[in-house]
Amino acid sequence: MASSALTGMFRSAVRPSTSALARQARFSPAAIARGARHYSEHAEEESYEAFNARYAKFFTQVEDVFELQRGLNNCFAYDLVPSQEVVEEALKASRRVNDYGTAVRIFEGIAQKVENTAQYNEYLKETEPLRKELGILTKEELYNLPGSRP
Repeated sequence: MASSALTGMFRSAVRPSTSALARQARFSPAAIARGARHYSEHAEEESYEAFNARYAKFFTQVEDVFELQRGLNNCFAYDLVPSQEVVEEALKASRRVNDYGTAVRIFEGIAQKVENTAQYNEYLKETEPLRKELGILTKEELYNLPGSRP
């Protein structure tokens, strides 16, 4: 009896899920041959302002760490730098779900996305009041704390 239950469990683990089959069916062979990627239905027709409004709204509704990090990964995957409003809402969300590490890493993502240090410094300057209110330090500020590693 136990072996038949185990066999059924393993059989279901090996079988592809219906969601995986549905995902495969969405892409036509022609789209796959062209190398078309469907990252988001918003990518082609969405303006920068609409993008920022969408992600600002998203981060105001975040309820857990997974959702926050998934949203940040999606937001930073685009070939643009999110607006200050989006960054501020993401910082608030990270503190709301009690994930300080993600709050610090948001600035690491910004540093990677901007073209130069002056732009990064502008983000730091503009978000400074909120960072102080929420108690968020950047990685550079954390390294400069007494007793931190060099």
